[in-house]
Amino acid sequence: MKTLMKQAEEFITLCYSEWGRTKDETALRLYEINKEINETAMYTHTVEELTYGAKLAWRNANKCIGRLFWETLTVFDERNTADPAQVAIAAKRHLEFAENEGKIRSTITIFPPRTPEGKDPVRFLNHQLIRYAGYKDGRGDPASIHMTHHALQQGWKAAGGDFDILPLLIEDAEEKVHLFELKNMTAIREIRLRHPEEAGFEKLGLQWYAVPVISDMELEIGGIIYPAAPFNGWYMGTEIGARNLADDFRYNKLREVAVCLGLDVSKATSLWKDRALVELNRAVIYSFQEEGVSLVDHHTAAEQFRIFCEREERKGREITGDWTWLIPPVSPAATHIFHQEYDAEEKSPCFRYRDSPGITSCPFSNKK
Repeated sequence: MKTLMKQAEEFITLCYSEWGRTKDETALRLYEINKEINETAMYTHTVEELTYGAKLAWRNANKCIGRLFWETLTVFDERNTADPAQVAIAAKRHLEFAENEGKIRSTITIFPPRTPEGKDPVRFLNHQLIRYAGYKDGRGDPASIHMTHHALQQGWKAAGGDFDILPLLIEDAEEKVHLFELKNMTAIREIRLRHPEEAGFEKLGLQWYAVPVISDMELEIGGIIYPAAPFNGWYMGTEIGARNLADDFRYNKLREVAVCLGLDVSKATSLWKDRALVELNRAVIYSFQEEGVSLVDHHTAAEQFRIFCEREERKGREITGDWTWLIPPVSPAATHIFHQEYDAEEKSPCFRYRDSPGITSCPFSNKK
């Protein structure tokens, strides 16, 4: 296992090299870090290092198809904010900034790091800052049943519908959970889904929220762990239309969509699932575009990833990726990614799930 100083040295050397800093500047910074580690068992990133480290974590995200835009990430430094009420305020500010009247901005808010003793000053229990509740009787999102139960135990009053927005559940340093409502926030944009041709589609009552802010992952930069670092990009259409609303262990809406479209659901050979999947994804793209909300289709995203890879190769940097996540869940063979191989080595800095080391995700991943 690498020592903290070794991890810091690798990170600082990488950063200062990419910034064009001299060897003397690099050596001086490493001397400062080594001194701080010897005195406190950890070290503090400068704002510049924190910002670039977060961007590098996105650049290194093996499961992310949207890495072309890694340099545009906006970083909010909230390392001095650990009080749950203030954390909730910062999270809401993140949502407002990221939503940007539909022109979604890639954003991360970074809260205090894990202590040398392994204690987390604050963390989010939510998978995403915005997420729909799920109930054991079949209403809502099955993926949220456990979190919904937890929220109810904390005193949350559920509406009991299919698209109830969960409250924030924030755990403090003493592992006490604090609940904060998100409803009635203007920054929480929800898009009612309709189809470009099928007028009856809207009667299905399907919808989804605009900004996917992943909040249950930790950010590692040069050996320092930030257990609360919610981050977002914008949706790729298939995340909603081919996964969240279509998977049989999520909203499982394909049959309803097929019936609405008049497809023959009596036999698999009619390919009704395939046809319904395409039309559901068309509805997602059309609805977001009509509302003026940022979203990318999977073919465009694949081409953007091609550009990212070409740029990285010109920089002399190795391309890493997890093929099983990079291929889109709709028509994967129609993208160049399907026919490529990638090294899935995890590089630092990186994002990873707190309870599942090595499992990484991103705001553009296909399998959330």
